[in-house]
Amino acid sequence: MKTAITPTREEDFAQWYQNVIKEADLAEHSPTRGCMTLKPYGYAIWELIQQQFDAELKKRGIQNAYFPTMIPLSFFQKEADHIEGFAKESAVITHYRLKTIDGKLTVDPEAKLAEPYVLRPTSETLIGEAMSRWIQSYRDLPMKLNQWANVFRWEMRTRMFLRTAEFLWQEGHCAFETPEQAHNNTMEFLHLYQNFGKDILGLYSFIGEKTPEERFPGAVHTYGFETMCQDGKALQSGTSHDLGQTFSKSFNIKFQTKEGDEAFVHTTSWGFSTRLIGGIITSLSDDDGLVLPPRISPYQVVILPFLRGDDQKDTILKACEDLKEKLIAQNIRCLVDDSDAQSSDKMWKWVKKGVPVRVEIGIRELENKSVSCVRRDLGKASKTVLSTTDFVSQLPTLLETIQKDIYDKHKSFTETHVEKVKTLKEAEDLFKTDSFMGFVLLPIEETNTEDFKRLVETYKISRRCMPLDMPKHVLIAKSY
Repeated sequence: MKTAITPTREEDFAQWYQNVIKEADLAEHSPTRGCMTLKPYGYAIWELIQQQFDAELKKRGIQNAYFPTMIPLSFFQKEADHIEGFAKESAVITHYRLKTIDGKLTVDPEAKLAEPYVLRPTSETLIGEAMSRWIQSYRDLPMKLNQWANVFRWEMRTRMFLRTAEFLWQEGHCAFETPEQAHNNTMEFLHLYQNFGKDILGLYSFIGEKTPEERFPGAVHTYGFETMCQDGKALQSGTSHDLGQTFSKSFNIKFQTKEGDEAFVHTTSWGFSTRLIGGIITSLSDDDGLVLPPRISPYQVVILPFLRGDDQKDTILKACEDLKEKLIAQNIRCLVDDSDAQSSDKMWKWVKKGVPVRVEIGIRELENKSVSCVRRDLGKASKTVLSTTDFVSQLPTLLETIQKDIYDKHKSFTETHVEKVKTLKEAEDLFKTDSFMGFVLLPIEETNTEDFKRLVETYKISRRCMPLDMPKHVLIAKSY
C-alpha cells in the first residue's frame, strides 16, 4: 500500500522520523553543529504549546522573567553535584574578541576572559543568585518564577527535536518557606505536565520518581513524565525537581521567618522543551506524515478549492473564503490553499503537515451547498459530505472528538506494550526477543543487582521512573 512517507515506521523508524520532519516542513539541520533551525510551521506548533501552557502558569501565580544566557563558571563551582552532572555537556566561552591574523579571522589569543562563561544548560545557579538578593523575609515568599528560553547541551549524537545542542524550553523556579510547600509544588507541576500532555498534546504518559542515577544533579527528588514512542522506546518529556535546600545553601538564599529567625528557603524547578514536538512525531504520527492534535495544529482546518476550469473559479474561491470567515468567527484556525498547485499535490501537502480536518469544495459541493471533509487521523475512509451549515455547526465538536481519539489511540497503544513481570529473568527474556518493544514493569528490588547492571549494558536499557501508582515497581525501557 502506497504511503506518503518512505520508508515506513516498520521499515526504518529513524529514517521515517527524519522524513516526517522534512515533509511537514518543521525544521532543518543548521550549519551550527548539532543544532536545528525551527521553520515557521514547526515554530507555530511550539508557539501554541507555549501560549496554552503559559496560561496555566499564570493561573497558578507564576511570573515570567528572563535571565542571561551566559553563566559565570564560578556559579557552577558553588554546587559540586550540579557542575559534575553537566560538566561533560557544557559549552564554554573563554574569549571575547576576534582578530584578523595572516588574513584569517580567528580568536584573539590576547582576549582571554578573566573568568569563563558557561552557555546556559539550565538556570538553577543564576536564578539562585538572584533569589539570594530578591528574598529577604517570609513576606517575599513564595517566589514563583518561570522563563521561556534557549539552553545549550553539547550532545555528541543529535537528532532534531529529540536531542540537539541547543533547544527551546520553559524552566520554572520557585522558592518556599517549608519543605512541604516545595514538595507540593513539585508534585503539582508533575501532574500538570501529565494533564497538559493528555488534554493538549494527545500524549498518554507515566509519571513517577526517578531512581538515583537518573536524578537531576543537585536535586533531592526528581520526577519524570515518560511517554512511549511507536518503536517502543521511552521519551522523557518533562521533569519536576524538589531541590530541597541544595541551591539555597550554595547561594545563601535566606529569609527572616515570622518568628524573627533566619532560615534557608526550599526550592523547586520544573520544565519541558521542544522535545515535546519530537514526542508528537514519534508517538502520534503515521506513514503518511505528521498527525497533529487540533489544539496544537497551526491550522485546524485547511480548505482546498477543487478547480477544473476558469468558468467557476471565482465562485468556488468565494465559497471557500466565506467558509473560512465563518470558521474564524468560531476561533478556529483555518487556511484556504488557493495556490496554483495540482489538487492532489495540495491534498498530500496538508496530509503530511498533519492538519486535523481537510475540506474540499468543487463544482459538485458548490451546487449542493455542501463540503467534503476528511479527518487526518482516520484518513480517506472518513471522507464525509455535509451541508455547509451542518459542517460549520458540527466542526467544534468534531475537533474535540479528534483530540480525544488521538489521545485514546496513544493510550491504547501504550497500555498494550507494557509488560509487568516478577523477576529479572522474565524481563531479560522479553528484551532478548526481537519482536518485543515497549516498557517492562519490574519490582524495584530486582534492579538493585549486578545482574541488572549487565542487563542495562547488554540491551541498552535504563530505569525510567517508579510510577506513582506502582511505587514498588520501576519502569524499564530503551529510550531516546
